[in-house]
Parts: sequence; structure tokens; C-alpha cells
Amino acid sequence: MKSLEQFFDAYSHLALAFSGGVDSAYLLYAGIQCGAAIQPYFMRSVFQPQFELDDAQRLAKQLGVELRVLDVDILAIPQVAENSEERCYYCKRALLSRLQQQARADGYELLIDGSNASDNEAERPGTRALRELGVRSPLRECGLSKEQIRALSRKAGLFTWDKPAYACLATRIPCGRSITASLLQRIERAEQALYGLGFSDLRVRVYGEAARLQLPAAQLETALQQRQVIRQALQPYFETVLLDLQER
Repeated sequence: MKSLEQFFDAYSHLALAFSGGVDSAYLLYAGIQCGAAIQPYFMRSVFQPQFELDDAQRLAKQLGVELRVLDVDILAIPQVAENSEERCYYCKRALLSRLQQQARADGYELLIDGSNASDNEAERPGTRALRELGVRSPLRECGLSKEQIRALSRKAGLFTWDKPAYACLATRIPCGRSITASLLQRIERAEQALYGLGFSDLRVRVYGEAARLQLPAAQLETALQQRQVIRQALQPYFETVLLDLQER
């Protein structure tokens, strides 16, 4: 199995689908360290909360590279807004197609992403879009696991090394229920309110007309103690707030 150094020796002029998360952050760092001409692109849509863009910009600044931000009206794609079980595939294909088009216009023929060796392809419908569009995943190809990437990121001094995994806002809405920009905004603001109360690594999932909160086990007792504060903070966005007692 080849190393990242060998990959970037073979492909030294490329575009990166950059989310600001642990994996794409380390991939950007590694590419720069290997001397590759690597251009990161952030795909901005209603599915990404503001803090993801903030983190992406912060990391790009730390590494001294320019981040290109591309806006995509993802809900204009019926198969995405309808929110079927294949939503992730249609979304990923639309985003990567737009990115690939821009990257080629900017002179980059190869597009890479941050999928790693720990990712279960069967659980990621978007992986099919990667294959169809010819997007390469160096971390996966080089056998780097999530745990290894976090350790390497910490050693490199990247602030993203311990960043919790984060799924897009669309995952908070049950399959089959149409996705609207207003509902996504309510979810994002509700999650921001919980972060502001000191909670972390959380999800606010839509359950009928209620918000179902998923928190790490260590935060459940605090949530119960602060239930009135939480209810008040989320009242502008969801009239009914439920606490999921399952571990997140």
C-alpha cells in the first residue's frame, strides 16, 4: 500500500473537497507538506452550519492557503429536497459535480476528498457518487484510519485533531419528510443555543413537530438538571423538546 507522500508525488496538482473536518484538514496539511499544489474548496449550502465554514477558513489561514467557497442551491434539486433514502447520493453527486466543474475551470483535473479507511462504504450512499465522478480518496487508498488521522493531526498541531464527527443538518430530518430551508435554520439555531449552554457533540433531530435532543451519555444528567433552561432556549425554534436517553 502506498503512502501519502507517494500519492502526492504522483499527483501534485489537485483540488480538494474541503469541509473543515478532521480528515480533509489533515489531507490539506499533508498535501502542502509534500509540496503539492493543492487548492481547497468549501461547498456552502443550507446543509452546512456556519461554524463549519468558520473552521474551514481558520484551518486554511493556519496553513497559509486560500480557501475557495462555492455556493450551491442544494434544495433546488428535487431528489434532495424530497429527502428519500438516496438523498445523500444525489446531494453528494450535485456538490462534487459543481466542484469538479469549477476545479477544471481553475486548471485542476484531479479532485480528491477526505474519506478514510475507517469509513464504511456500505453506510455512505455518497460513496457511489465519488466512484462515478472519479474522485480519489488518498486517506482511504493509503489505509489511514480515523484514529491514525487524529493522532497525526495532533502531532502536526492542527486544531481539528479532536473535532467531533459532524453530519450535515439534513441528517436531522427523517427520510421521507421534505427538507426546507426554514426547518434547517430552526435546527441549526437550536443546536447553536445548546452549544451556548455548554453542551457539545450533540444533535437536534426532528421528531414530528418536536425536537429530539441527542447528547453524549456524560451530558445527560446535566441536561436533566437544566431542562427548564434548555426548554426556554429552544422555545423560539421548537415548542416541544424531548430528551433521547439513548447514548449518542
